[in-house]
Amino acid sequence: MVWLAPVNFSRDLSVSLNNRKILLGIGGGIAAYKSADLVRRLKERGADVRVVMSQSAREFITPLTLQALSGHPVAMDLLDPAAEAAMGHIELARWADLVIVAPATANLIARIAAGMADELITTTCLATSSPIALCPAMNQQMYANQATQDNLATLSRRGIKLWGPGSGSQACGEVGPGRMLEPLEICAFAERLLEEAATELCKQSLKGQKLMLTAGPTREAIDPVRYISNHSSGKMGFALAEAAAAMGAEVTLVSGPVRLATPTGVTRIDVDSAQQMLDAVMAQIDEQDIFIGCAAVADYRVADVATGKIKKSNETMQLALVRNPDILATVASHQTRPFTVGFAAETHDVETYARDKLKRKNLDMIAANDVSVPGQGFNSDTNALQVFWPNGHQELPATDKLSLAYQLLSLIATKIAKK
Repeated sequence: MVWLAPVNFSRDLSVSLNNRKILLGIGGGIAAYKSADLVRRLKERGADVRVVMSQSAREFITPLTLQALSGHPVAMDLLDPAAEAAMGHIELARWADLVIVAPATANLIARIAAGMADELITTTCLATSSPIALCPAMNQQMYANQATQDNLATLSRRGIKLWGPGSGSQACGEVGPGRMLEPLEICAFAERLLEEAATELCKQSLKGQKLMLTAGPTREAIDPVRYISNHSSGKMGFALAEAAAAMGAEVTLVSGPVRLATPTGVTRIDVDSAQQMLDAVMAQIDEQDIFIGCAAVADYRVADVATGKIKKSNETMQLALVRNPDILATVASHQTRPFTVGFAAETHDVETYARDKLKRKNLDMIAANDVSVPGQGFNSDTNALQVFWPNGHQELPATDKLSLAYQLLSLIATKIAKK
């Protein structure tokens, strides 16, 4: 028999169904009464739910109930003239991110396995390119029948997900496998499936892109043993490099002095000063599709670096400083510039300073963080970002830096695709 491993409900279901489009097909079985609660539970998690009902399903639950819960008219007839004027079944199939059939009766399972298109649910399953999940619900003997098992095995080989059935007492008075899973269990499976699908899509979203980024601090020498620097640990930049490589990009990481291991699949160039970082960047910038300036580059350097160690002789010492080259602005003004993203570490008026930097340096995007917030400053393992681009803004809430890196890079990939 076809069985499915239970969901681990103790795990953190941090990925919601927010803005996910789920098409729910309801077959004609007594378990159809659970479908009303399933619609409610999916909506609670932010999903947009549309319902398709078989003719026999209407004997168990009314379309009006499901319309009230979903907020959309319920589709019922394959040959509905009003819907089919716009090829309604094709539109539904294209609209859905996920198709769930619950309950999936023995009859529905057999007709889907046979590739039939004699009513709206089976036709939609044939017409969609989105994932399909069936939640079997039937008498335990019907479930155990070899014909049903063969149909389930066929559907599984085709990549259709089988969620359930559960086992226990049934409406007919028998006991055994055949119960439709509870709505919360189905929601958990839906969250996991869409999370996995999003992860796979994320892994390919930068495939073929060449991405260069800078990370860490720079050191500006005073003499052979002393330097001017800052508190940057390089953790955010290295997280971005790791995530970009995992998403398929060819990554070059130009790093200031940090104590971090090079992420797998990343080409690393080590530098000390801002001038060295600029030289390393500009030597390869013409080959890049994306540039992210994540390094905390020193704004100034010592005008005259002592050739020998400066001895402590006077009560005070003065250093003349001169401006360092602006790496981010130089890249953004380059004739064959890549998609250019900057970072802004601020302690107040984050949006004001970030938007000013975005415009002044002619950037495509800027990611700003408030380093005065505990847990978001230098050397921390977590961060939160406010991301700005011309005519747009998105907040990325506090999380670990690798997760944040994936979110930022996914946003960058979306903007590049639109370009």
